[in-house]
Amino acid sequence: MKENIAILAGGCFWCLEPVFTQLAGVRKVVSGYTGGFASDPTYKQVCTGTTGHAEAIEIHFDPATISFEQLLEVFFTAHDPTTPNRQGNDIGTQYRSAIFYMDDEQKTIAEQMIAKVDAENWWPDPVVTEVTSASTFYPAEDYHQYYYANNPRQPYCMAVAAPKVAKIRAKYSALLKAV
Repeated sequence: MKENIAILAGGCFWCLEPVFTQLAGVRKVVSGYTGGFASDPTYKQVCTGTTGHAEAIEIHFDPATISFEQLLEVFFTAHDPTTPNRQGNDIGTQYRSAIFYMDDEQKTIAEQMIAKVDAENWWPDPVVTEVTSASTFYPAEDYHQYYYANNPRQPYCMAVAAPKVAKIRAKYSALLKAV
């Protein structure tokens, strides 16, 4: 089976990862860092906002089951793409909204999706999501992987991640994995 990769940033990776792991065709989601200039950054370094990295997720998916465009629809629904360097109380360049495209086709689809989201007024303000060529993706430390699944009662997960997961479950039920 063919596998494609999508790299998306939209705030804390603890919140995006569980949104995408529930989708049919998504084989694996890795939390990590990308888009910066430091090699092998740590969570502590990225949190300072000085490495240039965004907290991001690397989605491994089967394009025969779920398309890149469908992943972007979920992405633009799950987070607020209109606030530069911010998602809720998470503030800093590491929380920016970004699509790190793997090839020209992904770049075109990303640009078209942003135009659609703006034209259809999905959000009251214009999309500020950056569309950037993918660079090295550094997996985050082990304790960040599947953090929500491993810590569902953690207050941040309950307050921020759980509502995003529920929102996507309600709006995109046809895209969910069979239970």
